[in-house]
Amino acid sequence: MEYLTLNNSIKMPILGLGTWDLRGPSGYRAILSALTCGYRLIDTAKMYANEDIVGKACKDSNISREELFITTKFSGSYASYEGVRRGIDESISLFNDSYIDLALIHEPYGDIFGMYEALKEALNCGKVRAVGISNFNKDRYLSFIERCGLIPAVNQIESHVYFSQLDFKQLLNDRGTQMQAWASFTEGRRNVFLEPVLVEIAEKYNKTAAQVVLRYQIEHGIAVIPKSADEKRQQENLNVFDFSLSKEDKAQIALLDRKKSLFNWY
Repeated sequence: MEYLTLNNSIKMPILGLGTWDLRGPSGYRAILSALTCGYRLIDTAKMYANEDIVGKACKDSNISREELFITTKFSGSYASYEGVRRGIDESISLFNDSYIDLALIHEPYGDIFGMYEALKEALNCGKVRAVGISNFNKDRYLSFIERCGLIPAVNQIESHVYFSQLDFKQLLNDRGTQMQAWASFTEGRRNVFLEPVLVEIAEKYNKTAAQVVLRYQIEHGIAVIPKSADEKRQQENLNVFDFSLSKEDKAQIALLDRKKSLFNWY
């Protein structure tokens, strides 16, 4: 595993497991499988309604808490100062834990400044180790940091080979915020696994198109959280640290970028 250092010196795994539709016994087994494979970052959210199984899988894995990095996100009925205060304690309880590694505002709606004040309070009292945002585009991000009082450690946003957002990543870097990608595989909006350019490049390295996608993002310093319930695919997604893409490969992949969201978030 490789790690990124956030703006408050906390180290975060560059690759983790997304859990957006993992629920119930099968979801629990998938999360436990990922932890057994070697994942140490587990990304969840209030919206996913699975914090309980994330907590149970982490405990049952017998991995020391210090090795794990748990992220959760707040939105909907938690989109206020009081909502986040309540949500932080609720999440910690569901995780059967004493702290959260990274807490994010899930989307730029509701009382985002009140939410962030509650996150900062949780940070100051040790309930959270780092705080940040998600789905804030360039304009919303720049407007937010003018008033928020603490630069977000992370902005988790849509990013994949068809919409890499590398220019935005540079802007985030310049201001001290780490970019983390959701939808590395486009969540089915495009069949990235059969993209001819990626398949051809993958064959050169005896890898898969999925591994090339993740490697491309990682080599650009983007943290990734691919979701998979399949143990073989989980291991495949994790096995991306033993090769490097050539300059020519990256140039070919860059040509896939249409600079347009597939989800109409931006």
